[in-house]
Amino acid sequence: MKKILRILALLLLVLAAAFFLFAPRYFDSTMNVVDGKPLDPVSEEAKALHATLTIVDLHSDTLMWKRNLLDSVDYGHMDLGRLKDGNVALQVFSSVTKTPKDQNYDSNSAEGDNITLLVIGQLQPTHTWNSLLQRSLYHAKKLDDAVEQSPEQLRKVSGDPELTDLLAFRSKAEDKPVGALLSIEGLHNLEGKAENLDALHDAGFRMAGLTHFFDNELAGSMHGEKKGGLTPFGRKIVKAMEAKGMIVDIAHLSKTATAELLAMVTRPVVSSHGGVQATCGVNRNLTDDEIRGVAETGGVIGVGYWEGAVCDTSPAAIVTAMKHIRDLVGVEHVALGSDFDGTVTTRFDTTGLVHITDALLKADFSEEEIRAIMGGNAIRVISEGLKPASALPKETDTAE
Repeated sequence: MKKILRILALLLLVLAAAFFLFAPRYFDSTMNVVDGKPLDPVSEEAKALHATLTIVDLHSDTLMWKRNLLDSVDYGHMDLGRLKDGNVALQVFSSVTKTPKDQNYDSNSAEGDNITLLVIGQLQPTHTWNSLLQRSLYHAKKLDDAVEQSPEQLRKVSGDPELTDLLAFRSKAEDKPVGALLSIEGLHNLEGKAENLDALHDAGFRMAGLTHFFDNELAGSMHGEKKGGLTPFGRKIVKAMEAKGMIVDIAHLSKTATAELLAMVTRPVVSSHGGVQATCGVNRNLTDDEIRGVAETGGVIGVGYWEGAVCDTSPAAIVTAMKHIRDLVGVEHVALGSDFDGTVTTRFDTTGLVHITDALLKADFSEEEIRAIMGGNAIRVISEGLKPASALPKETDTAE
């Protein structure tokens, strides 16, 4: 009997080891997919132009997965090597800390959490198992460790001086480094405590959305059960973010909360990843009034690459959404917001960004417009948004 128990224990140990060894990669590779559908050949004109662009992507969830950014892998959407191959100058990396069971676009409870199983399955440190705040701090440490291991190739951006230095170095260097800026997908990781915003800021987070797929202590989510507006706590945090130089992201925010937030902000906001209702009538996408509201703040809208954002995965569909924003409020409010590695299916990974450049040329966008969309607009908004209130010029009264 004892022998049988020992064999069963050994078998369970082997099965557990196999799960922890292979399951993280399996779920990563099956949830972050390139669909393999045909892509049009890229013109030589597009290739030449793409090589000269300063490219910024406003949203990736790569830090959620058990990967070292420095390691080149053949699954998922992004790593340092592929960012360099795609000529990306600055990548915004989001921290995802909680997603609801049976996640959908229409209605989700705050109960249940898929990320806890992912955290345990990836054998993350135990202090991240029951704390949303600690999960974000762990993501920040992952980025810091990668930067420390390869400082010449990957640079963390946590202020306007670092952004300026990155762009200046890239303008001269043959082997161009990639910048990385930290964001947050839902400030439920504050765990209801305003002082935790300081801890996140100290860790280098410089952009954040108030909600993700469920309502929380700050606001209603467009995918939540009540979809309410901003709470007093949410308003307090928005003001604190603006004062600290943290960019407010309206992605996933409810319609009511979006309207209330746009009415109160004093700095440019972003919609980091998504689409527009006019070209893809999915509820997470922005209405024309919301697009105008973002534009009135001086902000930008990052257009995503997956079906929920643009109702297709083709470069042409992405550009169709961009064209609508341009025609409605001006090209200066259009940006890239891939949602790479965010459990989405896309037509290409980050090495394929040249297909967007090519599609923009085919849609008769000018070179100046393409430079703005592919990164110039995002650089403008990020540069301004990273400056804390104390660093902004004081407004002075002038006589009529």
